[in-house]
Amino acid sequence: MATTKIKSGGITAAAVETAAIKDLNVTVAKLPSAVDISTKTVTLPASVGGLGTGITAAQLTSTLDLSTHTVTLPASAIPYPTISGISPTVITNATSTIVITGTNFGATGTPYVDLVSSAGAITPAASVTRNSATQITITTALSVDTTYYIRVELGSGLAVRTSSALLTVSDEPAWVTGSGSLGTFAGVGAISAITLTCTDATSFAVTTNAVTGGLTFTSGVGSATITGTQTAHSVAATDSFSVTATDAQAQTAVRAFTISWSFGATGGAQFN
Repeated sequence: MATTKIKSGGITAAAVETAAIKDLNVTVAKLPSAVDISTKTVTLPASVGGLGTGITAAQLTSTLDLSTHTVTLPASAIPYPTISGISPTVITNATSTIVITGTNFGATGTPYVDLVSSAGAITPAASVTRNSATQITITTALSVDTTYYIRVELGSGLAVRTSSALLTVSDEPAWVTGSGSLGTFAGVGAISAITLTCTDATSFAVTTNAVTGGLTFTSGVGSATITGTQTAHSVAATDSFSVTATDAQAQTAVRAFTISWSFGATGGAQFN
């Protein structure tokens, strides 16, 4: 293959292949069609020929032609919406209002909001209100009890979906034991266990008045019991109290009850 001598200032370089001599004139055609600088830092020299040291944006625009090329901006430079949280995080199947907080929800227009179940089903929000660039309020009624991701899309097409399923749809605990009287019992002697049942409940608590005077209230999963011998009364009386059932999602259901006590010949160990 042919070789040539490259001379500079009288100094002869080693012989090189002629085909290996590179054209150092960079033209637009030699640039790649897409330049991704999203993870790079571009530093301009302190002085650029023809521009001097005072480089302005206008000068760069007029001298840098990217009309036939694609420039990928860093993600931080693109105003994608973000979601930082929702309230509440647990709802029932009834129509509910949810507040979404985040950033870059836009200054005008109404975003699109979808609720995406953990199985992939997509349900658009029934109504959407953009309160500000950092808050959106939606209403929704979801019939399937599961967890849901939240997806927000702006009119510009920029969108975000939560990385985890922030919303839980769950039925509230449902009482099986009817409210009102739990029965009339003899005021002396131990009573048979009174059982209070509520589906989906993981715990129970007496939240109005108290079951005391020798009686013990025991919480369980799905049911609670009242046992013991009452010592608070010596004449006929009725105790009133309320019990709150709570499920795994911290949803609650309250029910009011009464227990009556009788003494003497009219007393009985009856439980309705």
